[in-house]
Amino acid sequence: MKTIVLANQKGGVGKSAVACQLAYFFSQPINQPMNKRVLVIDLDHQRNTTKALRTGGFCVVSATTSSKLLTDPKADIEHAEFVLVPGDGDLLKMEKKAAEHNAYASNLLAFLARVADSFDVCIIDTNPNPDIRQLSPLVVADYVLAPIELNQEAIDGIGDLLNHENIGIRRIQATLNKKLKFLGILPNKVEPTPFQRDNFRALSTAYPKYLIAMSPGFAAIKKSTAIAEAQAAGVPVWRLGKTSGRDAWREMRPVFDKIAQLMEVA
Repeated sequence: MKTIVLANQKGGVGKSAVACQLAYFFSQPINQPMNKRVLVIDLDHQRNTTKALRTGGFCVVSATTSSKLLTDPKADIEHAEFVLVPGDGDLLKMEKKAAEHNAYASNLLAFLARVADSFDVCIIDTNPNPDIRQLSPLVVADYVLAPIELNQEAIDGIGDLLNHENIGIRRIQATLNKKLKFLGILPNKVEPTPFQRDNFRALSTAYPKYLIAMSPGFAAIKKSTAIAEAQAAGVPVWRLGKTSGRDAWREMRPVFDKIAQLMEVA
């Protein structure tokens, strides 16, 4: 099982949409189906990933919530081809329980080891706060992907994402999880405006090695009403039943193929 965490210290960047559509990509039949066994864990108290996946009904929703994975050393879930461990309100209480923080990461690591033979891919969506709910999955994961929006605030926040003293990716790689690989920054909800083009150019100049190289250019996901509609309906964007959905998927598919390649998921 390969585990990927979606992380950013700023909310509203479309992490949940990327998480859900990536889960569908790995699990659902399309023209070239991956047909992988997929586990999704929602560690964001806002529970946008939970809402979308539960609405669609494509996955089994576990009776075990994500906070239990961190607090219960014997937490177990239902085994199926596509399983969601939903977020819950208890996630908001976890940062205040500092004495238990080490146990959270240990419990999550042990859980992932217990289910590793039952799934091919595990996708973990995280909250945008630099706290234990984001740190715990980064300590145990194989890969991390950072969706961002092309505004100045998000670009300025990349430094914190990489170098935060407690939860920066570089620190985690150096001390807590040496196997963690940073797949890169993924510009999301990209619009063809001069402002965003300038910011993308600045981003590719300042952080080229942290973007995901494509042929040509770098990976990005364009803003599309079809993606928002697919999330609201809880469906893969290519199943939206609209030309806009098929068009959005045609542009997203090479990005997801590249992510699968980098994760060595064939």
